[in-house]
Parts: sequence; structure tokens; C-alpha cells
Amino acid sequence: MKVLIKNVNIVNEGKVFESDILIENDLISKIAAGISEDADQIIDGSGKYLLPGVIDDQVHFREPGLTHKGDIESESRSAIAGGITSFIDQPNTVPNAVTQELLADKYEIASQKAYANYGFMMGGTNDNLEEVLKTNPRNVPGIKLFLGSSTGNMLVDNPETLENIFSNTKMLIAVHCEDEATIKANTQKYMDEYGDDIPVKFHHLIRSEEACYKSSSKAIELAKKTGARLHVFHLSTAKEMELFRNDIPLKDKKITAEVCVHHLTFTNEDYETRGGLIKWNPAVKTQKDKDALWEALLDDRIDVIATDHAPHTAEEKNNVYTKCPSGAPLVQHSLVVMLENYKNGKISLEKIVEKMAHNPAILFKIEKRGFVREGYKADLVLVDLNRDWTVSKDNLLYKCGWSPLEGMNFHSKVTHTFVNGHLVYDNGTIAEEKFGERLLFEPRD
Repeated sequence: MKVLIKNVNIVNEGKVFESDILIENDLISKIAAGISEDADQIIDGSGKYLLPGVIDDQVHFREPGLTHKGDIESESRSAIAGGITSFIDQPNTVPNAVTQELLADKYEIASQKAYANYGFMMGGTNDNLEEVLKTNPRNVPGIKLFLGSSTGNMLVDNPETLENIFSNTKMLIAVHCEDEATIKANTQKYMDEYGDDIPVKFHHLIRSEEACYKSSSKAIELAKKTGARLHVFHLSTAKEMELFRNDIPLKDKKITAEVCVHHLTFTNEDYETRGGLIKWNPAVKTQKDKDALWEALLDDRIDVIATDHAPHTAEEKNNVYTKCPSGAPLVQHSLVVMLENYKNGKISLEKIVEKMAHNPAILFKIEKRGFVREGYKADLVLVDLNRDWTVSKDNLLYKCGWSPLEGMNFHSKVTHTFVNGHLVYDNGTIAEEKFGERLLFEPRD
């Protein structure tokens, strides 16, 4: 199968240039002006922009065990419609992916159901070090540790266990950092005043700056002590930005950072209108925090943009504060949210591609993905930067059927998505066949 895309603006490795691109089978075979080879399909890319497919390094697709909220099929389908061609899913499903057998089960499900390429994190607990150390770094992206409790019961709070994990694996360790004791004390304070029905506007004071900083600074201290390869998920505070550096190339960093789309979009002021729909862990915080996250993203202290896509049913989200779960669906919209920020002059196209495709590939050492390069897998997304539309219930693909972005207007649209050379999304039409593959990872030193 050959697909030729003509006269398209390619955004790749810090440059934007007009070119043709030839896809043969699952690979990019040629990037050049004026390619005239016969092809099974020719797409006119005039005026459009071709990006490497987005790699989302943190999603919760809810399978197995929580499939009333979402599943690998429904959420990966939403992902390709949003230009995400590869995802890394987290272990807090039911059962938690904390043994090699349970992890293998998730991979087996994905091999049948994933529209996008997939990797699954191995979960660490207070007592599964032996299982963690059996993990194969060739085909598993890393170890996930919850240092603060979130959806699922995977809190790792034993200092000795943590040090053992950090000391004994060369694999990337990804962490959710919030200090449990701080959160518990803050929650109790507000429950004493309001009972279960705490106004959601206090969420960022319960899951506070202090809770985040205390936990992330400890994790970083431990990584420095042990030499572990640490990746800190979903940063949310200005204070944490001092913990990260931008004076060495990403490939040489042992400690890296991620920010999520929602922490770049919302602030605590938005609780007033969007309520529990924007309740996340860690919490959306203040304008000052949001501004600091943007600054750190643009100066490369923050390395990656992700979603932490975490669907719940509308019914679950409408519960009182203590029973309203944290998390929201985002994979269908993360790229257009960032493109809107480009349209508003906040970030360049080159930087979006760096943070959403190149850097996840470098950071996780993903084989032959994340770049528009000859010989690389043809995971590509074509976008129209002049297409107006509004997020509404009738254009959502998430199984849960709602989005925290409903009513928002966007001025860019994903028109085509390729996964392993196959056109899987074409102007609203999704291919019936699934072409997602298991992600492979290069060895770490």
C-alpha cells in the first residue's frame, strides 16, 4: 500500500517546510519535493500541516474492570480522532496491573482492540518488588508509582519499598506526586466544616501546593540519591518548577517533567462554572501556577505535554465532593487545545510537536516513532489550521459522553490520522479495522 501526500507543510525537528511525503506499507519511505511515484492514494495537503502523531504518555483507558467509564476500543478511537497515534496506559485498572500476568492480560486486550499504538505501565505497590523487577524494558515503558492516592488503591507509602524500587531498576519510574498526610489533614479540615458536600472550589486547597511540592521534592531527592530514571507526571504548581532543569539536552536528563493540557487551560476560577467536571488530581490551581507552568514548558524545564485522560460517567461526576471522582476525558481534544494556544500566540507549532511527539519518544526511548523521518513508522496527523468548530455532545467520541471542554470554540481541526501507514481517521470517518501495535523501547544505559 502506497499513500502520497502532496504539497504539505511538514512540522518536524524545529522546522516547518513544504514537501511531499510517501508512505509505503507501515513506514515513511520518502520525504522530498515533487515526488511523482504511483500511489494507491494521493492526498492534496495544500495549506495543511503534517505533524508526527501525538504520543500521550499518560492515559487511563479503564480496561479491565472499569469499562462502564471507557475501554481501550472506545478511548483509542477517540484518541486517533484527536491526532494521538500512541498512548501509554496506567496500571490502576481493576485488577491493578501489578503482576506480570495481569500486565500481559492488558496487552492481550489491546492487541485485539486498540486503534492506536499502545504501551502499559507496570504498577508498583508496597509489596511487589519481585514482580516489578521481572518487567521487560524492551516492551514495557516503565514502572508507575502513586505517591499520593488517586483512582484505584495503589498508594506506595513505605519509604523502604520506594528506595528498593528506585535502587534496583534501570527502567523509567513515573510518579504521581501528592503527599497523602497533607491531603488527609486538609480534607478533614473542610469536612469538619461542610461534611461530604465540600464546595469544589476548595479542591486546590485540599490537594494543595504544599502536598504536591512535599511529594515531588522527596521523589527527586530519592532519584538523585539512587541514580534512578525519574519522570514526574502532571505537575501543577509554580513552586515545583524550581525542581527541574533546562541546561542539558533531554536525552541526558535523569529527571524529567510532564504537564497536562488541563493544567495549562483551567484555573481555580473555573470551578465556579465547571464544578466537578474539572476536578483532577493533582488539582487545577491558580493563575500564578498556570503562568509558571507555561513558562517552564516554553523554557524546557517541562519536557512533555500529556492528557492524564481519565473518564468517569456524568452521574459519577455529579456526586458531592467526597464522592465525585477526579479525572476527565481529553484525548480527542488535547492537540486542538494546543493548536488554539498556537493561534493565540502562546506557543509555536514546532514547540507543540516537540512536547507532544518528539520528547515522549526520546524520554521513553520509543523505537522508530515520534518523528517525521524516512524509515520511521508512518504515524502522522494532518491538521487544518483554519477550521472553526465547537465541542458539543454530538461530536464527542468518548464512551462517557461528556467533556470539560463542551461549549469551547476551536479554530483548528484534525482532518487525517495515520497509524502504521494506515489512514485510520479521515474527516470524521474512522476505519473499522484496527492497526495499533505494541510500542517497543530501546535499551537504557
